[in-house]
Amino acid sequence: MMVITYVAFAILSTVCMIITAYTWRAYQASAATVINNPNFTKFQRQYFSAYFLALIADWLQGPYLYQLYREYGFEQAQIAVLYAVGFASAVILGTWAPLVADKYGRRNLCIVFTVIYSIACFMKLSRSYGVLLLGKMFGGVATSLLFSSYEAWYIHEHVETHDFPKEWIAETMKKISLWNGFLAIISGIMANSLAEWLELGPIAPFIMAIPCLLVSGIVIMGTWAENYGTQQMKFKTICIAGLREIGDSRKILLLGAIQSTFESVLSLIVFLWTPVLAPGHPSLGIVFSSFMVCITIGTSLHELLSKQYNYSVSILSSVSLAFFACCICAVFAHPDHVNTRLCFLAFLLYQISVGIYFASIGEMRQKIVPESHAQSIMNWFRVPLNIISCVVLLLLHDEEFRHGNRLIFIICCILLLCTLLCLAQLLPLINEKKEEDSYEVLHATGNESA
Repeated sequence: MMVITYVAFAILSTVCMIITAYTWRAYQASAATVINNPNFTKFQRQYFSAYFLALIADWLQGPYLYQLYREYGFEQAQIAVLYAVGFASAVILGTWAPLVADKYGRRNLCIVFTVIYSIACFMKLSRSYGVLLLGKMFGGVATSLLFSSYEAWYIHEHVETHDFPKEWIAETMKKISLWNGFLAIISGIMANSLAEWLELGPIAPFIMAIPCLLVSGIVIMGTWAENYGTQQMKFKTICIAGLREIGDSRKILLLGAIQSTFESVLSLIVFLWTPVLAPGHPSLGIVFSSFMVCITIGTSLHELLSKQYNYSVSILSSVSLAFFACCICAVFAHPDHVNTRLCFLAFLLYQISVGIYFASIGEMRQKIVPESHAQSIMNWFRVPLNIISCVVLLLLHDEEFRHGNRLIFIICCILLLCTLLCLAQLLPLINEKKEEDSYEVLHATGNESA
């Protein structure tokens, strides 16, 4: 199994470099004027220097979290509770992050993130279950801050302070997407080097993450200016407005169901992959890096597909591929005998589907979700997502439902079938809107000609 993981990583990395180079050159050809702006490039580097360190710290913790808990002697049901606490804290406490950042300063919240996440990593040194639960709670809050406060700070500085065109934001997000995949791959290799090659154990990547976080905080304190939200609205008002938008629009409701079902499966796979592959004794860091390579391949495949088809083909392909991969795991992750090779292949296919999914769902979300309520609507989408993940994981705690990982894969298949059903209802609604818009344009053109 270990040889297979290294060979797979080498092959996938080669394919990834070829596809990514092709898609990136095509994109650069249309973005040359933006790239050649020295002030914009300098501002991007100022942002990237702190944000990328935070991303590295986050990715370093991915490969060996489950293995660390197992080394401490905890059973799978206990580990499931730890993961569930992380999911729950992200949605319950992390939902407040954008409002707190608007009021007390986004730069300040980014600094708070580096402190909280450092504490969460430091708590991994403890073998106390209570301390680990608290650390997982801190980690959930920190993750919410990472993916809200940093981006909010950047967008405000981009538009309000530097007065760059809003269209250039897409250039930065494109670079982040590319570098995020690369950093995730490198972080997996670094984690593997520390934990296995240097034989420092699964705790080593978490300790390595702390200096990355601290340096990120120092860079922020030394180079970033503070900014605040321009609109001070009550949390209750924002939540009600977002919920009303979801209730009034069938398209938004279906989009929420798609995100909740698909992404809850992703949360479950994050928990499952280590115990399923563990009997084969693979290098977990290399397996993790292989997954990240597959996600990057999936993102590039979406770019290629989008040149010939619209996002509906991409997202249908991604969900279908994810369903196929989970079916393989449901069959071959038998409690008595796990076929680790086939399950590894299935996980690779699933990660490719994840790369395609996130690229295509982003386009779909831009067309459906109103920008004025986007943050509130996205927070509501996370509620059923995390509830599903927590409930399924906590079923492991009940003797009546203790049927092993195979049952969870079957649940994943059911959830993905629900995703496909929701897509089957949503895509015709979007196409109807396109036809109406096309008719209105033609009608207006005809009137002008007359």
